[in-house]
Amino acid sequence: MKLQYIVVSACFWLVLVVASAFWNINQMQTAQQETNLKVARSFFELIVTVRKWNAQLGGVYAPVSATLQPNPYLTISDRDLHLPDGLFLTKVNPAFMTRLIADLAQQGNEVRFHITSLKPINPGNAAEAWEAQALTAFETQAQREYFDWDGQTQTFKYMAPLITDASCLKCHESQGYKVGDIRGGISVSRPVAPLNLWPLMLSHAVIALVGLVGIRAFGRQLARAFADLERQSQIDSLTQIHNRGYFDIYLHREFLRSRRQHSPLSVILCDVDYFKSYNDLYGHQAGDSCLRQLAAVLKETVKRPGDLAARYGGEEFVIVLPDTTAGGAHALADLVRANVEALRINHKGSQVSDHVTLSLGVATTHGELKEVALLEQADQALYQAKQAGRNMVVTAVSAAPLVATNGHVPDA
Repeated sequence: MKLQYIVVSACFWLVLVVASAFWNINQMQTAQQETNLKVARSFFELIVTVRKWNAQLGGVYAPVSATLQPNPYLTISDRDLHLPDGLFLTKVNPAFMTRLIADLAQQGNEVRFHITSLKPINPGNAAEAWEAQALTAFETQAQREYFDWDGQTQTFKYMAPLITDASCLKCHESQGYKVGDIRGGISVSRPVAPLNLWPLMLSHAVIALVGLVGIRAFGRQLARAFADLERQSQIDSLTQIHNRGYFDIYLHREFLRSRRQHSPLSVILCDVDYFKSYNDLYGHQAGDSCLRQLAAVLKETVKRPGDLAARYGGEEFVIVLPDTTAGGAHALADLVRANVEALRINHKGSQVSDHVTLSLGVATTHGELKEVALLEQADQALYQAKQAGRNMVVTAVSAAPLVATNGHVPDA
C-alpha cells in the first residue's frame, strides 16, 4: 500500500473518531437537558397541583406564628379569624402558599422556586431579567415553557406560565385578568454541574491512537503483500527471473530514456540450442530444470543494477542493457554464452556440442530505433547466429555487416 493510501486511511479514521466524539457529546448534552427538563417540569407540576388544591378550597386557614404572618397583599374581609379560644388564624391563598413553599425550599434544598409576574401584587414577586424575558415570550409568542443553562452560575433555569382560571379571579380580576390569560409564571432553578467530557475525550483519543497504530501496522503488512503480489506478477514462475510482461514495460521505459538522452541501449536475445531435442531426450522435468539453471547463470552474469534478464518465452531469454554500447553488449553476451557452456549440462541430442549451449543476437540503438525495430534486429542477429552454426554471438550493427563470435569468426 502506498504511503498516500495509509495517510488517507488515517485521516478518514480520525474524521470518524472526531465525528463520533462530537456525536456522543451532543447525545450527552441532549440527555442531560432532557433530564433537567423532566425534573423541572415535575417540580412545576407539583407546585401547580398544590395550588389547585388550595384554590379549590378557597384558601386554607393556618395559625399565625412567628414564621407565618397575615398576607398584607390579600385584601379580603375574611382574611383573619379570631377563634373563641384565642387562636388567631389567617388565610393562605395559592400565591401566598407558593411564596411560603419557595422560602421553605430555599432553606434546605438546592431547588429554587419563584412565583412571578410582569404585574405583581407583591413586590417580592417581581420578575428577574430572564424571568421577564420568559413571561414576555409567553404572552407575545404563545410559548408554553422556557429553559436555559447559565454557564456562569452553572444553573439550569426553567419557567412555565400560570393560566388564569375562575378561581383566580377573586384576587386578580381587579388587575384586569380574564379566564385563559397568562397572569404570571413559576420559575424553577437548580444547580447542574457541567458535563465531565474528559473520560469521553480520553477514550476517543485512545481509540484514535489504537486505530492509527492498527492502520499503520495493517498498512505495512498490506504494503508487503502488495509488493509480493507485484513482484510475483513480474516474475516468471519457472525460472524466477523477470517475465515477458515486465520486460516489455522495462524496455519501453529504457527506450524513452535512451531517446531522450541519446544514450545507447542494447538488447540480447538468447535461445537454447536444440532444446526440443533436449526435452524429447531427457523429458520435460529435466528441461524445466535446465531452464532454471540457465536463468540462474543469466542472473549471476547480468549484475549491474540497471540491467535486466528475463524469460522471453519457451526456451528464449532476453537481456536489456541500458547505457551499453554494441561492443559492451557483445562482450557480455559472449560471457553469458561461455558461462552457460561451462555448466556442462549434458545434451546428447545437440548437433553443435555434447552440452547445452546458447545462441545470442545483439542489437543496439541510440534512440533512433523503436522497441519493435530493436527487437527485430536482435532477432535477425539471433537467426544469423543459428544459421552460422549456433553457440555463438552475432551483433547487428546499423549500416554494417553482422559481427559474430564464439572464439572464431564464422564463414559468411
